[in-house]
Amino acid sequence: MTSKAMDLIYWKDMERTGMVLTGLVVGLLSLFQLSIISVVSTLSLAIMCFTISVRIYYKLLQVLQMGDGVHPFQSYLELDISLSGEEAQHYMQKAIVLSFSVVDALRNLVFVGNLFNSLKFLLLMYLVTFLGNLCDGLTLLIIGVIAVFSVPLFYTKHQDKVDSCFVAVQAHIDNIKDFLHRLAQGGGPPPDPTPGGAKAH
Repeated sequence: MTSKAMDLIYWKDMERTGMVLTGLVVGLLSLFQLSIISVVSTLSLAIMCFTISVRIYYKLLQVLQMGDGVHPFQSYLELDISLSGEEAQHYMQKAIVLSFSVVDALRNLVFVGNLFNSLKFLLLMYLVTFLGNLCDGLTLLIIGVIAVFSVPLFYTKHQDKVDSCFVAVQAHIDNIKDFLHRLAQGGGPPPDPTPGGAKAH
């Protein structure tokens, strides 16, 4: 399942990826005008009409001895989506550990376990309020879906340039974090990088 999802994201099968991306974007865009119940029911009707029509068509071909009678969706019916008891327990444990980790991190941020991290979280929430005024959650979801199908492919084609940009940005972020850290500890001068410090002449 994971490999098939990665094949979709990296456009290994362009026709299938295009259909999935178009369906997702059109479905999300329709939520601007219709309720989620209407969208889900309409999509379900369209899918069912398509699959039943194809199934009847293949059945007619078999009756007329113009086809081999192979089920058109047999590959999907045989797709193994079940989980063993150990796998289900493993994923459940991972979900529980992740949930408690998130709760613990939020507790430390809200109750100021680390002042610097809480200030960063406060700044992030302040910036999110501006983002909320610009667009709603559905718009962000559509942008996220498009990004999932475009950013990995863009990165694989321009990996060297993207990595160099990330390195430069990370260097600037490290400089800013170092400055803020020194400022929080009294604003002392940066340490001398030369061995033993600079000597007075």
